[in-house]
Amino acid sequence: MFDQIAERYDLLNDVLSFGQDRWWRRVVAATVAARPGERVLDLAAGTGTSSRTFTTAGAFCIACDFSVGMLRVGARKAAGGQQPPGAGPVRFVAGDALRLPFADASFDAVTISFGLRNVADPDAALAEMLRVTRPGGRLVICEFGHLQQPALDAFYGRYLTAALPAVAKRLSPASEAYAYLAESIKDWPRQEELARRMGEAGWTAIRWRNLTLGVVAVHAARRPQQG
Repeated sequence: MFDQIAERYDLLNDVLSFGQDRWWRRVVAATVAARPGERVLDLAAGTGTSSRTFTTAGAFCIACDFSVGMLRVGARKAAGGQQPPGAGPVRFVAGDALRLPFADASFDAVTISFGLRNVADPDAALAEMLRVTRPGGRLVICEFGHLQQPALDAFYGRYLTAALPAVAKRLSPASEAYAYLAESIKDWPRQEELARRMGEAGWTAIRWRNLTLGVVAVHAARRPQQG
């Protein structure tokens, strides 16, 4: 499904979020706070648009995704673009979030944006992310959330169901993919529930920040120094 929408994925994200996705990426990058020489794993990286934001200070990022079509588009764009001076490299790797092809404690930071809800077993993915993060390392999750007021959240859910596929139909040949995305957003747990599940997977120092009234939430945590 994601292979089908890869070519226009970044454009659709920009249109459907009214440009808010750019701000969300900046917040995620600031939360990850990747330093020179650090290794960052960006899961569900898609075309690598978010991955490049983690390398500006000199960190190395692996853009990992289950969709080879997305990675091919991203690698092509990266080959045709220019990196800012001092930026670290981005490497594109195909991988399953439930069975990551990386050794234990390989990364200083792991991040996933708008992808955890698409994983077949999010709790297993949280545990797998813990495995590949070094002790004391960081996790940052950017995912769709729920608005705090129930009536407003219900209205938002109706908007997703009606507007998301309608707009996507004009811009993408695979609008059915966006009907799925609308349903997955509505069914995703609230911010408090995600924080609880992160704790059950072994993460500590969990906190989150709502963006755009809670349409999106950024959760951050650390792997304990021991264990």
